Amino acid sequence: MADKDPDNLDLAEIRDQINAIDERIQDLINDRAKFAQLVGVAKGDLKSAVDYYRPEREAEVLRKVLDRNEGPMRDEEMLRLFREIMSACLAQQEPLKIGFLGPEGTFTQTAVNKHFGHSVRALPFHTIDEVFQEVECGAADFGVVPIENSTEGSVNNTLDMFLTSPLKIAGEIELKIEQHLMAKAKGLDKIERICAHEQSLAQCRGWIRENLAHVELIGMSSNAAGARRARDEDGTAAIGPEVAADVYELEILVNNIEDRPDNATRFLVVGRELLAPSGEDRTTLLISTSDTAGGAGVLHSLLQPLAEFGVSMTRIESRPSRRRKWDYVFFIDVEGHAEDDSVAAALAKLEKTASLFKVLGAYPKAIG
Repeated sequence: MADKDPDNLDLAEIRDQINAIDERIQDLINDRAKFAQLVGVAKGDLKSAVDYYRPEREAEVLRKVLDRNEGPMRDEEMLRLFREIMSACLAQQEPLKIGFLGPEGTFTQTAVNKHFGHSVRALPFHTIDEVFQEVECGAADFGVVPIENSTEGSVNNTLDMFLTSPLKIAGEIELKIEQHLMAKAKGLDKIERICAHEQSLAQCRGWIRENLAHVELIGMSSNAAGARRARDEDGTAAIGPEVAADVYELEILVNNIEDRPDNATRFLVVGRELLAPSGEDRTTLLISTSDTAGGAGVLHSLLQPLAEFGVSMTRIESRPSRRRKWDYVFFIDVEGHAEDDSVAAALAKLEKTASLFKVLGAYPKAIG
């Protein structure tokens, strides 16, 4: 059968071929898992999964997956499969513990699953401060927190945590915000009210007005809280990510009801160590001068070394420094890793002129 034209196979032969491929895939996955175990042996007597996990190495593997992929499977699906394989292989020793801004069923949990796969222990915490604290003390290996939304802007609480926290940025996740309508009810005609976070209600206002104009809209502390109410209350629907429907056992009635399909949120992965270069990286800086009241001239002096060495800045944000009144610090994202020659030269000069200089992280760019 191996020499037979695949286009001329009958249904039984096609199924036989699929079964044979499945067996090979399973064998290869187990082979990969065995070699993953050998990595642990080669590294010696390490304490936990975080000692084996190298985000920069994982990023290199995933980029190669994209480079090799010729279809028909989409890049997004191929990345998701390989992430899950790597996640399962790593978890043979002990699953990573990932703290995230909860509760369960939020977009932040979706970001955890997208970046780390499902073979981790996802630990929901009530606040961004708690996520940082649990990673600092070692109760969680990494944390995932939102940093900015494409329509709502920066998450200031996350920025402010870096003013005092020793944690480093170990990765970033870009998540398309897909809002789904979910409920216990089987049809739209059964819905009397929609419970969701105010932002989600606002992001879906056009669809709601066109399709469910008569229902009551109730703002909640989170989409997860809305999903819990939809689970426990007849006639109530919720809005949120697919993971919320899974967690709270709801039916997704309508997919993608958001008014803007380009809405996305960027999340940061925070850990306890700076990473080695992966080949396609971003570096985040926290800087200030002794005189931030100097206006544009001060900002120019901070940015001039970047221009001098050809380092591209992709984002800048200012926040009160908490040191004294009208004193500000700047959060800056630049292209490249802090160890790259041009970036390192620019940072060395910048450090000489800044009163506050801190590399918050040099980490792989978001993939997929």
